[in-house]
Amino acid sequence: MAHRLAQSGYVALAVNHHGHTGVEAYRPEGFLCLWERAADLTALLNDRTWRVKLGGQVTDHAFVAGFSAGAHTAMLIAGARVLYSHFEPENPVKSPIRGPREFPDVADHLPRLIQENEVFRTSWNRRRDDFRDDRVKAALVLAPARSVVGFSHDSLRSISRPIHVVSRDADLIAPAAEFSAWLHRHVPDSKFSILKGGVDHYAFLSEPTEQGLRLIPDFEMAEGLDRRTLHHEVAHLAIEFFESV
Repeated sequence: MAHRLAQSGYVALAVNHHGHTGVEAYRPEGFLCLWERAADLTALLNDRTWRVKLGGQVTDHAFVAGFSAGAHTAMLIAGARVLYSHFEPENPVKSPIRGPREFPDVADHLPRLIQENEVFRTSWNRRRDDFRDDRVKAALVLAPARSVVGFSHDSLRSISRPIHVVSRDADLIAPAAEFSAWLHRHVPDSKFSILKGGVDHYAFLSEPTEQGLRLIPDFEMAEGLDRRTLHHEVAHLAIEFFESV
């Protein structure tokens, strides 16, 4: 998506969120404190270094696109606020899920971190803060997962910028009816699309090499689906949406 956005004249900024990214070891803090991801985006927008390297004029108007946990991030920076973390014991919506597939027992780390780690406690105690950044003019929300149902309903109703929620028809990890459709119903004037043809949750992963196909089964696509074609479709959807704003 970043490559295709850049081809269309956008400056595409991608973030490695500490503890929750593929370029370093996972940390429970990175998965438990999702609101820090929104703060990462604001820090990046505030940084002048990349503007100097690019040269020329770059507008302060920004758009955000996020997939899965990134969808949660996109909603936070667009104005959603956390009422309950999915993993906190006080959450009235109980779930047997203890963590995502990438970190299946992450909830079990929460009591220790709250008790022993002051930095974690500081972040945890600001989970209900407002992480909205008014430079962000619209959000493309791709395959939002379970964490979005912990947003405050009032904060979702108050979002005024355009939101486009995109789900997939074969997403068993973040089923459209449970999370995407729920989010769409709670955000006034939001747009909702479902990608058809057996598109699953991890279909947005990069196009695989032969070695990638051997090592990571999730690179496999449903029969008849082509990852490059799907990526083009979603990038076109993103560009069309952002340009309409």
